[in-house]
Amino acid sequence: MADKLVIDGTNLTLEQIENFLHENPDIKISQESIARINKSRALVEKWVNSGESIYGVTTGFGEFSNVSISKENLKLLQENLILSHAVGCGENLPPFIVKIMMLLRLNALARGYSGVRIETLELLIKMMKLNIIPVVPSQGSVGSSGDLVQLAHLVLAMIGKGRVQIIKNVLDEDTAGTQIIPSTEGLKKFGLKPIVLEAKEGLALINGTQMMTSFASYIAIRAKKLNKIADLSASLTHEALRSTDKAFDPKIHELRPFPGQITTAKNILSLIKNSEIRKSHLRNDSRVQDAYSIRCVPQIHGASRDAIDYVCSRVNIEINSVNDNPIIFPDTEEHIEGGNFHGQSMALAMDFMSIALSELANVSERRTERMVNGALSGLPRFLTNNGGLNSGLMIAQYTAASLVSENKVLSHPASVDSIPTSANQEDHNSMGSIAAQKCFRIMKNLENVLAIELLTAAQALEFLKPHKPGAGTLIAYEEIRKVVQPLDGDRLIYDDVKKVAGLIKDDSLLNTVEKFVKFN
Repeated sequence: MADKLVIDGTNLTLEQIENFLHENPDIKISQESIARINKSRALVEKWVNSGESIYGVTTGFGEFSNVSISKENLKLLQENLILSHAVGCGENLPPFIVKIMMLLRLNALARGYSGVRIETLELLIKMMKLNIIPVVPSQGSVGSSGDLVQLAHLVLAMIGKGRVQIIKNVLDEDTAGTQIIPSTEGLKKFGLKPIVLEAKEGLALINGTQMMTSFASYIAIRAKKLNKIADLSASLTHEALRSTDKAFDPKIHELRPFPGQITTAKNILSLIKNSEIRKSHLRNDSRVQDAYSIRCVPQIHGASRDAIDYVCSRVNIEINSVNDNPIIFPDTEEHIEGGNFHGQSMALAMDFMSIALSELANVSERRTERMVNGALSGLPRFLTNNGGLNSGLMIAQYTAASLVSENKVLSHPASVDSIPTSANQEDHNSMGSIAAQKCFRIMKNLENVLAIELLTAAQALEFLKPHKPGAGTLIAYEEIRKVVQPLDGDRLIYDDVKKVAGLIKDDSLLNTVEKFVKFN
């Protein structure tokens, strides 16, 4: 993994963001970017000294854009902007989301079109490296003029008027014991001082889509892996139900050449290759075709795969975009007021991703139902011996159904809503922040639904021994059995689901299977 991340505003990737979270590399701004940043800043100072009228620099904000601000009040204007806009509510954002926000804002400002000072960006870099993470409430953004509220809380920490948490590992989900302290105290602990915002800097720091795009980036990273886990779980269920592999024949999918469909079919065949279970049922299998949740996995998973790839392409554009206002063009000495802060692109992308991930969960739950339903599976009811005394995995399917139902509600698009703000100056808002946070919840639900399917399929395979599953499915089964033993009688299934979900969340299941079977 790279131990240094060079930022220039144009080449940041999802892979680099993932490495940034796991490895905490040193961050450097490229020399070319530094030159552009300095040139842009010099132009802002020139305009300020000449009395140029520039939105948010020498004027008020939003509805107050027609109010001129005197030169002696320009610093106070920027501080007041942060103070007045930090009006968040609700639970705090996960620390890793805030850290991505910091990185993405740095990347946008590194393009050199925003007029900030290098020393302002250097403080942001130091805070990221030291994991001095601003405390940012999750609610309050309408997704136009960017994620103003959340970014204001982030900058509040930089100017010494907010709160921070110093975290060893931002990916640690258990932050209950993390101490929240005043940002002045957190900065002082590492010999840092709060910044005093100069003209344009407050506006430049908060005018952007970084909160919704932080969620979008993380979700995009996870979604590509969860799509593969869905293929893996479907393959394990395919084995458990002794299904036919005819539906995955490449000749079928070449006639309907959606990339995701073709890839998914190849994945299933690779994962069940050399299955003893499949071979043992070839001679006596009277079924012509399986139920849709098995037979149509390439079409269902494949459609989600194509949707995920599309959303990732939109996120890749957004993380390397300038979404400030006004935008400073130092080469032509222009400042142009526009709307690059509007979050509609991310709002639509996150709504689309919500549907794609929900569908992976929907069909996974249907496969789980087929395994626990003795009338459909040919296996013991609820995959337990001594049924009646034992309930087996009966309620595990309930939980999957509950999560799937919740996802259906969460998949209602946020982007079709808009409430005007700022006295109707901002009369169409994207609600992208809501779309992104809903999608994050759907993603977390999907992890647990897939964990339940994997747990159920592994239990089903116990009744098919001594026959072994295929090349990839055997590895998956063995990895599950390292953390969860077969269900001989009723026990606390909650713990089992949590352990299998852990294999999904830390990528250990996927990484182990991919050492033996390569699939896309």
